Amino acid sequence: MPRSVQHVKFVPLALALAAALFASTGPRAELSGHGGFVKGLAVSPDGRTAATASFDYSVMLWDIATQRALRRFEGHAAGVNSVAFLPGGERMLSGGDDGTLRLWEVETGALLHTFEGHQGKVADVAVSPDGRLAATAGWDRSARLWDLVALTQTAMIESKAGNVNAVAFSPDGRRLLTGGYDSRLRLWQVSDAKLLRQFGGHDFSVTALSFMPDGRRAISVSIDKTVRLWDLEQGTEIASMAGHEDPIFGLAISRDGRFAASGGADRTVMLWNLETQTFVRALYGHDQPVWSLAFTPDGRYLLSAGSDEVVRVWDLAQGVEIGNNGERRVAAGPTVPEVEGAERGAALFRRCAVCHTVTADSGKRAGPTLYGIFGRRAGTVSGYKYSDALKNSDVIWTETTIDALFAEGPHEYTPGSKMPLQRMPRQDERRELIAYLKRITALRD
Repeated sequence: MPRSVQHVKFVPLALALAAALFASTGPRAELSGHGGFVKGLAVSPDGRTAATASFDYSVMLWDIATQRALRRFEGHAAGVNSVAFLPGGERMLSGGDDGTLRLWEVETGALLHTFEGHQGKVADVAVSPDGRLAATAGWDRSARLWDLVALTQTAMIESKAGNVNAVAFSPDGRRLLTGGYDSRLRLWQVSDAKLLRQFGGHDFSVTALSFMPDGRRAISVSIDKTVRLWDLEQGTEIASMAGHEDPIFGLAISRDGRFAASGGADRTVMLWNLETQTFVRALYGHDQPVWSLAFTPDGRYLLSAGSDEVVRVWDLAQGVEIGNNGERRVAAGPTVPEVEGAERGAALFRRCAVCHTVTADSGKRAGPTLYGIFGRRAGTVSGYKYSDALKNSDVIWTETTIDALFAEGPHEYTPGSKMPLQRMPRQDERRELIAYLKRITALRD
């Protein structure tokens, strides 16, 4: 029978007061530079650098010791969801909403190869221990294996049960674990993509998973708010650990297999002792959902990333966020300019603010600045990499065309563009949004 740690369900309530203590103890800093949700996170094999994948279409490389950005990798045509280093740390892979897997040279930032085949977004990427194979989880109901030497696809594993969210190689590289929409985990033989076993227990979609270092056990997290430990040889659940109040998205395992970290929609990072299957502590700092986590190789630090667009570094012994200059900073999501009497338009614009700013000197975001948009031809902001659909567009942005964009949706009005599907069926809401946009994007002397 699986061991259930049901009492942990009450931990967030019992430790709510501890959040104030953690927030006021020790120096705080974050790795800040992305212009969108940080969906993927990986620490290099030597523990010196971290790579992050973001909704702003880019991957960034960071020096962990100084918490400074070293390099930005651009090439994806949509948001990036996952990133993984190859052994040695000289190359890395990223997968994104554009359905591609991309191979990068870390030192120079050069794009070495683009793997194509998925007909939906790549949700997760894993690299085999020997660095010869990669695996991807796709929202086209498939997982795929790629030869990183021959630069070819070697196998496609179809999932009739729905989209695949997560993939992981076993420590010996002979097996692949997948998890996805139907809440089940499946164990595959890498050599011939043969299904060896499947596991059920989660109530909803599996969002992340990992092998334990011994290769005989695995761990997974889910929308059902649980962290589950599995015996792969017996095909049974060992433990179900509950504590999060909302769906879990991120998971990381320490190199020695003693600890796991989980994070999700409740904005909390939780640390678990896998030897005893018990809760250790909660880490508070993110003010938006947590998407991804990674331990440093020595197990002393944990990195977490999320919708607040930053990566936070935690000292696990002290349970505090750390920095190098003692400066205290509070994370913040996209800001919306205040305009008197425009509360409704400002509220509607928050969906746009995830991708767009409204100033002339806008920072890096998933979409171009909206500064001066009225009267501007689509696809003409200098320095932004537009899709061919918009670069060749004859659309001039006016009240009429912006109204049509949201009435029909970008997929109909500007087919082939990178703009996420967002429709606004109500005419009164479109009118309020456009009025607000006219005021906050106006050109200024």
